[in-house]
Amino acid sequence: MRKLLEVEEAKALMSAAMDWSLFTWLWEKKGVRETADKANAVLDRLNRKIKAAWRQDLTAAYQQLVAESNGRGQKRRPTDPPPQAIEPELKLLARKVKDADDEAHRARMDAEATFDEADRQLSVRLAREGCQKAIRSWELHEKAIRKAEAALDASQSSLHP
Repeated sequence: MRKLLEVEEAKALMSAAMDWSLFTWLWEKKGVRETADKANAVLDRLNRKIKAAWRQDLTAAYQQLVAESNGRGQKRRPTDPPPQAIEPELKLLARKVKDADDEAHRARMDAEATFDEADRQLSVRLAREGCQKAIRSWELHEKAIRKAEAALDASQSSLHP
């Protein structure tokens, strides 16, 4: 995965913002949010693009895992289509990507919650913590994208030559 300009700019801004005063934070917070949103959007687009190139059975495996996690153990309704039989190797690839996606999503939500709380409390300490969490969330998102790319390569080469 190549470095993404918007993400690198956001990381640099967050690193610099860790030294800001409260006044600077209040003055710059809108621009920080816009920069963070752009980085998130670029990562989301790249993630969708890679997954769109996946083989249909890998996509089905991933979607099955998403459905299972969203269902929270609920039983299948009689009107639901039966789950597809999925090769264990594909399910393992999909599981690795799903776990990485989930970790990145949790980190992103944690960073956003920390920034919201920093804003409510007018806390520079929390804003700095939010910066660290945002950088970490982008790193985790990049890691998840690399796993999605690896799953694409593995499913196209080693599983079905």
